[in-house]
Amino acid sequence: MKYKDLKEIIEVLREIKNENKRDKAIRLILQTANENITYELLQNLFSRKDTPRQEQTIKRRDDTIFWKLTNKEIKQMPIRFQKEIIIQDKIVKVRRRKSGKHTTNYEIRYRRDGFNVTASSTDLEIAKEKFIQALLVADLKRKQAESRRSGSSKTVIIPETFQEFAEYYFEKYRKRKVSEKTFENDMYRYRNHIKPYFGSMPLKNISPDFCQELLDRFTEKGQTKTNNEIYSLLNGIFKMAIAHDIIKKNPLSIVIVERHNSKHGKALTKDEEKKLLNQSKGTKYEKIFALALYTGLRPNEYKTARVEGDFIVAKNSKRKGGKTEYKKIPITVMLKRYIEEDTEFDMPGVEYIRDQFNKILPNHILYDLRTTFYTRCEECGVAAPARDHYVGHSNGELNNTYSDLSDEYLLNEGKKLEW
Repeated sequence: MKYKDLKEIIEVLREIKNENKRDKAIRLILQTANENITYELLQNLFSRKDTPRQEQTIKRRDDTIFWKLTNKEIKQMPIRFQKEIIIQDKIVKVRRRKSGKHTTNYEIRYRRDGFNVTASSTDLEIAKEKFIQALLVADLKRKQAESRRSGSSKTVIIPETFQEFAEYYFEKYRKRKVSEKTFENDMYRYRNHIKPYFGSMPLKNISPDFCQELLDRFTEKGQTKTNNEIYSLLNGIFKMAIAHDIIKKNPLSIVIVERHNSKHGKALTKDEEKKLLNQSKGTKYEKIFALALYTGLRPNEYKTARVEGDFIVAKNSKRKGGKTEYKKIPITVMLKRYIEEDTEFDMPGVEYIRDQFNKILPNHILYDLRTTFYTRCEECGVAAPARDHYVGHSNGELNNTYSDLSDEYLLNEGKKLEW
């Protein structure tokens, strides 16, 4: 198509007042054109002969700039959008506004061809990234809606963007694999540290460098434990993405991680034990500390504890896959004196208990009460099967299948716990 021919078509299109019809005509022309038509030339379709020159110059408007997409950027977008954007000469409008005394906000909006997508940022490059991510999310939702309308409820569309796939992974797989408390902690780390960083970035675009940068943030602050926890969660997500054939390689495979050296619990001395109970005497915390010292419950299990006959019964918080299991700890002579008159526990939140504990024993952590009970079991000669039952340790699937310890056995072993 020669320039002269195109100019004649432009003159005709100027007479089309209906914007939708005019846009449709433009697309048809571009689809049949044999030459590369520049965007500047196409903009004449929207101008009039009597329009002043300064209004025809689209690149000089203060509130609008134009994003000319690269082939690499286009390939990141949904196929349906790729076709539309190529027809429009790879151009998307970007609205530019003052958002502060020294800052500018860039808003990219696209509302046509079945899309209604908006993204913004004070950084143009970030706005572009967010726009591409928003397109992918919009396309995924469209596919899911079409799947529901067609009645193909059994067809599962696997997301290919990070946030959407991660949440799919957590709900469908991770939730069934770990205990309720572990899952709760996983989701806290995901929402606070992982989700804001990756957003809806396409999984295929996540590089080792990008992951390394996130992990290094925590290493530099000395937070190696958080670093390792985030690495573990990301590793699970990426391995599942490989299993779903979304990515070929795990971006963490060459990432450098500084391993966290876990500090094991330290048992209280018998003098520290007395100090804890004496300084909390007469408060509701006295009974709670006695319960923790003489049962070995985990802090998150305190609220589930109740008295049943000669036992303290509590939910084992470390059972996976949604299983509910209770453990029974004998009410030993050490604990009995604290619950003889009242078997109910006025249990505040764990944070309040931890605060009271730290005021009395600042060099210990609340979990040390569990370590203390385990140590006393060993010092008093409690048999390993009974001890592990008290603290809720698993002895392995085979052993658990063929072991069913009697109440009499548990009580007899509990009698050894006196000092």
